[in-house]
Amino acid sequence: MEKTKLTLRIEKPIIESAKDYAQFHQTTLSRLVAEFLRSLKTSGTTPQTPILESLSGILPADVSLDEHHVYLEDKYGR
Repeated sequence: MEKTKLTLRIEKPIIESAKDYAQFHQTTLSRLVAEFLRSLKTSGTTPQTPILESLSGILPADVSLDEHHVYLEDKYGR
């Protein structure tokens, strides 16, 4: 697939943070942006961000949200 250059104007602290993130995850800033933009193409669904993907599936399928709230109230006394 043909690649083209893109110029973005983003605040410097955001760029520096993104560069650090990319380096930590052994990828490039270009690849991060491309993956994010590619995730927007999903038809009518919420993009799967890394944090969302890491949280998906934490609760077993047979546990309702109400049951989980009861568990958290018991555990933390709220």
